[in-house]
Amino acid sequence: MEVRRCGAKPRRLLARGPVGIHGHRSAGYAPRLLGYALGRDTAQYPTACKALKRTVILRTFSAGGARPLVAAPPPTPAPYAGAAFFFAPRLSMVSLAALVIPLLAVWLWGPVRGMSRRARLVAIALTALLGVTPALLLKLLQAGAMDYATLAYLQVPGGWVLGTLVLIIAFLLARDAAWLAARAAALMGGGDTWHLRLRSRRLTGTAVALALGAAGFGTAQGLQPPTVREQVVHLPQLPEALDGLRVAVLADIHASPINHTAYVQSVVERTHAARPDLIVLPGDLVDGDVGSSAAFVAPLAQLRAPHGVWAAPGNHEYYGGYNAWMAEFRRLGLGVLANQTQVLQVNGARLALSGVGDPVYGRTSHHNADPRVPEGVPPDVPAVARQARAAQADFHLLLAHQPKLARDNAAHGVDLQVSGHTHGGLISGMDRWLVAPFNNGFVRGQYDVDGMRLFVSAGAGLWAGFAVRLGVQPHIDLLVLRRGTAS
Repeated sequence: MEVRRCGAKPRRLLARGPVGIHGHRSAGYAPRLLGYALGRDTAQYPTACKALKRTVILRTFSAGGARPLVAAPPPTPAPYAGAAFFFAPRLSMVSLAALVIPLLAVWLWGPVRGMSRRARLVAIALTALLGVTPALLLKLLQAGAMDYATLAYLQVPGGWVLGTLVLIIAFLLARDAAWLAARAAALMGGGDTWHLRLRSRRLTGTAVALALGAAGFGTAQGLQPPTVREQVVHLPQLPEALDGLRVAVLADIHASPINHTAYVQSVVERTHAARPDLIVLPGDLVDGDVGSSAAFVAPLAQLRAPHGVWAAPGNHEYYGGYNAWMAEFRRLGLGVLANQTQVLQVNGARLALSGVGDPVYGRTSHHNADPRVPEGVPPDVPAVARQARAAQADFHLLLAHQPKLARDNAAHGVDLQVSGHTHGGLISGMDRWLVAPFNNGFVRGQYDVDGMRLFVSAGAGLWAGFAVRLGVQPHIDLLVLRRGTAS
């Protein structure tokens, strides 16, 4: 691949497999990371080279041979909104937790009747300390003060604590709403004081115990291996040659000391038992760095499908050293697509399979070759859309880890987008106000988005930092593509 940059001489970059702009580190990108305290990824990518004279020659491989595609320089992406606080960057989690969780502790114990001042202060302090601890652990990891192999085992009880806090918030909202209604009734009825029982020690203690128990059960559920779930995806624009294509989706495996080698091996075996035609992995395959977690992701090398095994990066690949992980995935035999398109010949039809970078681009990591320099690429759907059109594809399938940019992607002619990232919302009933607002309303399942079909997987694994599932089970999703509309 030949790369020309502003004022630079052409140079050659060598890469295994499909060649694309992932191999190019542009000096023209100067990310600005804003709003961490609000839990948002708001990276902007201004271009230092005003003339934008860079030319990148991309190659996509199909059964018909290599086809060179010329892609224009990527446009300047717009700022991206972040996920819920437990999906937010690790630095923001610390500042957010330090601000919010002590206030939550005061909200929980402050109004409780029948407690001594000393007991109330102790309860508030213990709740705040336990609540902040998971974020502090992530801060230690981000600073390189603790290796991931150690941290992973501490994250699970930390996730239990976070799950408990989420359930306590739901209790507090219900408690105070009922208290206001009861108080109003007491004022109008003249003397009824049953509202006082809503802030009793017994009720509060019972609610905390129930929250701990439910979060513990959810943690146990979250660590269970996924089952295969087959579902039909109806696509009016699907070519007849692709009707019945079976696509296995392995999203958010998060291979780690927790989701260890045996766990990933079970994912591989269950996927093969489903007999997919194509296997896709839309990001967050791993947690931690290559040195800590390479052994846990190794079973993915066994994955086989008639039309290949293809992966796109997720935000956790950027956290753990993007370049090192992409090299490891290629060593395992996975086809890595980062702002690239692969043209597959399927029963005479040309299926354009694309993958894009993640909006978290711009974050630095101490696992990077240079900890001061971001690795990877931002998502560039216009580039892969141009590649698909140049290849005269009959159908365009996009792997984009985060679903929140689906409406923008639909405008570029994508037919089907497959995403993950949300873990299905984690807690049924709370997913709509916990996760959906930070992902433009997309949580799990299928959506019609401006003529494009979007599928959001609940995930085949779970990040150990919030390993809680209540009513949202992990799945290996087997998508059966069908021509036409649902009856």
